[in-house]
Amino acid sequence: MLPTVARVLDLEVMRRGLPQVVAGADHLERPVRWVHVSELPDVAGMLRGGELVLTTGIALPEDREGLARYVRELDEVGVAGLVVEFGRRYFDSLPRALVHAAEQRGLPLITLRREVRFVAVTEAVHALVVNAQLEQLRVSESVHQVFNELVVEGAEPPEVIRQVARMAGAPVVLENLAHQVLAHDTAGRPEAELLEDWERRSRGVRPPGRTGHDPRSGWLVTTVGARGQDWGRLVLVQEPGPLPEGGAHPHTMLLERGASALALNRLVVRDRESLERQTHRTLLSGILTHALTVSEVALRAQALGVPLEGRRLVGVVLRQRRGPIPAALEAQARLRDFTELAAGAVRACRLSALVGALDDEGVGLLIALGTQQDEHAALDSFSATLRRMSAEAGREGADAPGPVVAVGSSVGSVRDARRTLLEAAQVADAALHDAPGGGRTASYYRLPDVRLRGLLHLLRDDARLQTYVERELGPLLAHDAEHNGQLVQMLRIYLEQGRNKSAAADAAHLSRPSFYDRLHKVERILGVDLDQVESCLSLHVALLALDAVRR
Repeated sequence: MLPTVARVLDLEVMRRGLPQVVAGADHLERPVRWVHVSELPDVAGMLRGGELVLTTGIALPEDREGLARYVRELDEVGVAGLVVEFGRRYFDSLPRALVHAAEQRGLPLITLRREVRFVAVTEAVHALVVNAQLEQLRVSESVHQVFNELVVEGAEPPEVIRQVARMAGAPVVLENLAHQVLAHDTAGRPEAELLEDWERRSRGVRPPGRTGHDPRSGWLVTTVGARGQDWGRLVLVQEPGPLPEGGAHPHTMLLERGASALALNRLVVRDRESLERQTHRTLLSGILTHALTVSEVALRAQALGVPLEGRRLVGVVLRQRRGPIPAALEAQARLRDFTELAAGAVRACRLSALVGALDDEGVGLLIALGTQQDEHAALDSFSATLRRMSAEAGREGADAPGPVVAVGSSVGSVRDARRTLLEAAQVADAALHDAPGGGRTASYYRLPDVRLRGLLHLLRDDARLQTYVERELGPLLAHDAEHNGQLVQMLRIYLEQGRNKSAAADAAHLSRPSFYDRLHKVERILGVDLDQVESCLSLHVALLALDAVRR
């Protein structure tokens, strides 16, 4: 930063002159850009601002109006201060009109009681100015190098923000246009202190221009966006207080460079999931893996605009029904689109929820319901909206059943959020194999809806269930594997058709004699009689358990 008037007065060459501040003592932090020596009363027209003017006063006006005009013109051009040396025109004091005008304008006015060599002052101050400019260039080059490397390496927003916070030594927050926190770095400060009531605090900070400092909060804010599309703000959180007079915030360039890196990152990764979805996904993952504490989840969700405390929380898992397996990149794109579709349905229904991908195939939601919201009505509206939007987007046919919407039991605290999400995931896995509709009145699945499938899915990791599957179906599975056969599928069709052999043959697209022959093979391999209800029941349970185990 440029030296201030106070710093210049502390120089050895100035101290020799016994400097005394006679006006504008509260404005000594003005930066000094240059030193100008002049005896002209109309010198203001030759200045650009930021100069420290040195004079003996020999040519200053004698009248009160002339002295006031002299000070006014200097102040209007933005000089840093005025230094008057005693000994030529003035000896013990300055004219009251001059002092009064400087005090009224807040212009630092300094007297030198001893004679000094003005050229020595000029050399000393200019050395400080040049050194400050060189340091500014060095810092600028360092900042640009750091962020150029981040952009080239494709650094994610959290890494960019971490670098800004480290170099500024202060917390940094990236928010969207709704003042919801997308990412942050506390710079070692308490997270709760930084994010508490963030949206309200942020809405009150609106400095002018794309980059500005708010003295009330102490925040330095810059807009983030590219190609005329702004999508967020980057905030450097510091203590309240004004900037030095006439000076820019020392971290302006750093913050703007960080914002540019974030904007470039968004352009580069625009085909990947949005930053909002990444943030939501991180919170959902933190809940499921215990990577985040209950207080951390509540605090970050609150800052993101999804209050969880004091709400009824309902876990929801969405899965798309089976279809042709797409290529890896296509699968990622489909999952991203599916996630954004779910987020759109949440917004359309005016719900508050965390929405993010849980794995390669499913989307998770943690819906926060207010005390006045009806749970069934909210879930039914969301399910219907999701199916309608899915059909409109061409993801499902007009008559298609749409994605599976599985819902966990509602809970009353963030501490239990993991339980409702896990239950919803279990219901979703079981419901994937259920026939659409199934006689249910609700448009979504809950644990009672998946019945035996749900129970078997809950027990899928139990060794006793796996042993049961092998005992009941092992020989048939081994036969199909050895002969590349489809006897297990024939058995499944037979049982799903209610042991109606004619209907099962039609469903298998086989003639009745061919289908009957395959059923006889199943009986011989398994050593069972498929005309016995109990045998068929046991095999049906084993097939459902096989689906659960494989899932």
